[in-house]
Amino acid sequence: MSAGGNAVAVTLPDSIWNIEICQALADPLAAQPPVRDVLQLVAPPPHADAAIALAKIGRLLPAIVAVRLTGVSQEMATALGVLEVAAADVLGYAKAEVTGLRRIVSADVPLRGAPDSRVVAFRSDGSAVEHLAIVIGEPERSAAPMVRIHSECFTGDLLGSMRCDCGDQLQGAIRRIAEDGSGILLYLAQEGRGIGLVNKLRAYGLQDRGLDTMDANRALGWDADERNFLIGATMLHIMGIERVRLLTNNPDKLDALTACGIEVVGREPHMFAPNGVNDGYLATKAVRFGHMLD
Repeated sequence: MSAGGNAVAVTLPDSIWNIEICQALADPLAAQPPVRDVLQLVAPPPHADAAIALAKIGRLLPAIVAVRLTGVSQEMATALGVLEVAAADVLGYAKAEVTGLRRIVSADVPLRGAPDSRVVAFRSDGSAVEHLAIVIGEPERSAAPMVRIHSECFTGDLLGSMRCDCGDQLQGAIRRIAEDGSGILLYLAQEGRGIGLVNKLRAYGLQDRGLDTMDANRALGWDADERNFLIGATMLHIMGIERVRLLTNNPDKLDALTACGIEVVGREPHMFAPNGVNDGYLATKAVRFGHMLD
């Protein structure tokens, strides 16, 4: 079952199923799978939606194999090692992940250009995913401290990739907050707008074939933006921050924080010039994602 934007199912005669066929059907970079008989998803909602959601949680897209079990008792399923989870639990995962979010540890971590800084780590119960808050100065003393929501970007933040502006945004935000006197940078573990590093690299391959960021993500079965900004809002609530000036060009972040109970009293622009490689990427942000880059 592939989920390229809209979930579909692929049916083939039992006699020709093999690993090569499965891999070809699952490969988003394959020029032309050898056999393709595409039908509407056969599983009824909410099971179809839950199957796709479960694949996203496990970062298993762009394709999964889904089999409907019939005539299988609970005892037989247990003997086969099949785990059962309710569709409602899978579909409610995003909210459940935030419900158990708590502060784990805090330590002083002086940064270049922002020596008065500390890192606060957050984690949800039962999860190994860690989200960080880089706290500069004493934002709790401000009526509305400057806040930046930054999604991790291994290629941009660590390697200095020129395909995006993430590294510039990260370092620029730290400098900007330090100049302002205090504030918080939320560093969320949501690589590639929430699709993960492996799928981001797959998306790069599709972009090299002519797709833009949005269409590449959709071709892999993901929405244009899979991030959960409720996590960031919850971190702010836990730290006692209820009013912010948001350092962003993304209107979705403004709307998301407001919807999650954080009062956004102002927006601070956060723009960087294209570098000759990321020009198309920035243009897509403006034209298709609505980022305010003027």
